[in-house]
Formats: sequence, C-alpha cells, structure tokens
Amino acid sequence: MHAEADLAVQTELLEGVSRSFAFTNPQLPESLRHAAANAYLLCRIADTIEDDPGLPFARKDEFSQRLTAMVGDSEDPQSFADDLAAVLSSDVRSLDRELVARAPLVMRINRALPQAQRQALARCVGIMAAGMTEFQEQRGLAGLADSGQMERYCYFVAGVVGEMLTELFCDYSARIEAQRERLMPLAVSYGQGLQMTNILKDIWEDRRRGACWLPRDVFLAEGVDPARLPEERRNPGFAIALAQLIGIARAHLDKALAYIKLLPADETGIRRYCLWATGMAVLSLRRIHDNPHFSSEREVRISRSQVRGVIVSTSACARYNPALSLLFAWLGRSLPSSP
Repeated sequence: MHAEADLAVQTELLEGVSRSFAFTNPQLPESLRHAAANAYLLCRIADTIEDDPGLPFARKDEFSQRLTAMVGDSEDPQSFADDLAAVLSSDVRSLDRELVARAPLVMRINRALPQAQRQALARCVGIMAAGMTEFQEQRGLAGLADSGQMERYCYFVAGVVGEMLTELFCDYSARIEAQRERLMPLAVSYGQGLQMTNILKDIWEDRRRGACWLPRDVFLAEGVDPARLPEERRNPGFAIALAQLIGIARAHLDKALAYIKLLPADETGIRRYCLWATGMAVLSLRRIHDNPHFSSEREVRISRSQVRGVIVSTSACARYNPALSLLFAWLGRSLPSSP
C-alpha cells in the first residue's frame, strides 16, 4: 500500500513538471512505466541544479556529484533534499522545488526497481550530471565553440537518455535485446534529435536565462555573431545558419525513426511512446524553418490540433514500417537535409 501511495505521488510530480512526458509515459508497458517516470524525475533534478541562475558553479558541481551519489546509494536522500532546497534561488519554479523536496520518495521508488533498471538509471544520471557540470563552465551568451561541442552537449543531456531507455527496453524484451547493437547508435540520435529541436525552439528563452547552446562556427561562417543574436536575428545569415542546424536535427530524427522501426511491431506501446515525441519534433522543426526570425518559443509552438494529428497518425501507423516511412517523409517534406 505504501508503495502504491508513493507511485501515485510520483505520477503527480511528473504531471507537475512535464505534462507532455506525463502524457506519453502511460503508453509504455507497466513494467517500464515506473522506471521511465523515475528516470525523468531524477534527470529533472539534475536540470534544476543546472538551470538555477542563482546557484554558483561550485555548488552546482557539488550537488551534481551528490545527486549521482544518491542514485548510487552513497548519499542520504533526505540530506540531499534538505541541503539543495536550502540553497535554491527564488528563480526556481515551485513545482521543481517540490520535486527536490520529494527526492526521498523518488529514491524509495528507485530502490524498489529491478537491479537492471536501477543500473540503467544510475549510469544515465551519472553521465548527465557530469556532462552538465562540464558545460556549466562554458555557459554564456556567446554559444558553444562548434558543432562538435553542440553534439557533445546534446549527448550529455539527451543522447544518454536514449541509451538508458534502450537498456530498459532490452531488459524488458529478448527480441529487443537481439537488436541491441543496431539500436544503441540510433538511440543516441533519438535523444539528440529531440534535444536539438528543443535548443532551436528555446533559443530566446535560454538566452533570457543567460545561456546559448548554438555552435559559433556555424553562425560565424554566415556572418552572424551568436553573442549579438537579438541584433542579428534579421540578418539573412541567421536563417541560413538556422536551416543548417534544422537539417542536422532532421537527420537525427530520421535515425530516430530507424530506431523505432527496429522495435518489434507488436510492441505498439513502446513504439507510440517514441513516435509521438519524434513526430512532434519534426513538426516543431517545420514551424521553426517556416518562421526563422521568431522571437519567442510561443511563435513556433505546434498547435493542439497538430499534436492530435501526430498522435492519431503515428498511432494508426505504429505497427507498419512502410506506412511510418511514408508518414514521416510527408511530415518532414519541407525540411532541409543535413549539410
């Protein structure tokens, strides 16, 4: 009964911090659902540490290490929660504060998971937390040095999540395990494609938080200084550079579709879980490509009817690889290819 009560709270926390993930997560088989939700919440705590503008770098490094230790059972969850809550700035949303306060409950659920699932989550959180700390030292409005650094950042915050999900899927199904060697490289692209889409969509919101994750080399080659983006937004080179990144993100999402098509056709829940996010990302890229001079995420946000369209169309095609290929070719028909 106590475990069921904890799971109910975990679901409430998930709905509070991410409605979109809370919406897709129930598509997974029950034996995967709780682990995926738990993983999301632990990663969200890592995000909260990274994104707090009032937390000095040394404290971010400290709490990132303590988060990793907590997931590895060498840090007391209550001490972690109390100490982090005491230093979070007023800029942190109340829902994220609530999640930090509930870290002991999140870890109770984590410790009840099967060992293979726990190991997959611990690896993911450890790599993500260390990577976020590395990039905190580079955080600023000038952007990342080059495309390679952007790819590296996307791996730490999302590619590793693709790997973690694949570990969970392989543990769940012997048929998926048989495809591990083909799935793992594509899993990284699955996560990176979603993250690149978020970076492009959130350019201006990130900037208001003092961060820019765009690669300088791509923009400087088109005569655009990322440090002066508000002034450069109408520069024709800005749209050209943005189109190049859209092409790279689209290539990652093409690999995400290849990943999904390797999953057993009758595992429609897992397929839907991956398809919905991938389809929405493709539509988001189209919105950005059609309006490259946007100044707010709201201007390129996909509509509710588009969300419904993705859900209905991908769900209808979920079992059928040829239909999925045709659907995604149509969804991405106006997008540039990778340079």
